[in-house]
Amino acid sequence: MPTPADIAKRLTGNIEQVIVGKSEAVLLAVIALLADGHLLIDDVPGVAKTMLARSLALSIGATFRRIQCTPDLLPSDITGLSIFNQKTSEFEFNPGPVMSNIVLGDEINRAPPRTQSALLEAMAERQVTVDGVTHTLARPFCVIATQNPIEYEGTFPLPEAQLDRFLLRMTIGYPAADAEREILLRLQLSHPVERVQQVVTTEELLAAQQQVRQIFVHEKVRDYVVRLVQATRSHADVALGASPRGSLGLLRCAQAQAACDGLSFILPDQAKALLVPALAHRLILTPEARLAGRTAQSVLQRISEQVEAPVGEAYAREERS
Repeated sequence: MPTPADIAKRLTGNIEQVIVGKSEAVLLAVIALLADGHLLIDDVPGVAKTMLARSLALSIGATFRRIQCTPDLLPSDITGLSIFNQKTSEFEFNPGPVMSNIVLGDEINRAPPRTQSALLEAMAERQVTVDGVTHTLARPFCVIATQNPIEYEGTFPLPEAQLDRFLLRMTIGYPAADAEREILLRLQLSHPVERVQQVVTTEELLAAQQQVRQIFVHEKVRDYVVRLVQATRSHADVALGASPRGSLGLLRCAQAQAACDGLSFILPDQAKALLVPALAHRLILTPEARLAGRTAQSVLQRISEQVEAPVGEAYAREERS
């Protein structure tokens, strides 16, 4: 059975055939998948958000459905509904797009709150309930949602409970000039996503997700993660800090990063590097901080500088022993 590092290398190499010059964004998507979490991509149109989700699904041979969120989208459009069959005189469940392995919720903040909440049970419990009947979702299951940070007219901001369900939030950003020239060259005759092949089976992915959970967490690293999250709750610029789900999310992401690096244990720097994508969307700043132009990212950056990490050499020696 391949290791998580092998899985990550295959996936990133395969996806980078489509997503050019964005290795960090691709790795974050792979980390979210290996950590068995959900991903929120907050970026402008046209930077390959949909292609990233589609390439990820193709790389693992998973079912993929895209939901274009609009103000008139109903909860049943996501979960599915029961339809009366006149031949059998019984109601039959017609599954919605959420009954897939990789679900892309495009422009999720354009869906009304009632419809957004339909994803909450699926993301948290890995199941949906329709007409009193619970339907378990197939594994692996990952929701990749996108939203446009520029256009706010006609949108419904995600509530904190919904944001907290996302393991990571990231941006892709515009490509550099050299990467954009390469994109133009690759897309001249056909789209490279049409040539993406499956490189990992779902069985291998599920096994890798279990291996990620078994990555050793030293007591010092666990304490470091707790201190980082606790610092968000006492910071003067933060009205609402990260929840215990945020602590668990940061730890799980660090485990996935360690597994991708071929390690059997977490380094403090791995938790520190993932602090912003794992926690920024979970913080609510005070009105004064927002008026002063401060952001959750800048607050977390200061916290990472102020909270002392375990000493590297002493930690490594103790771990090897």
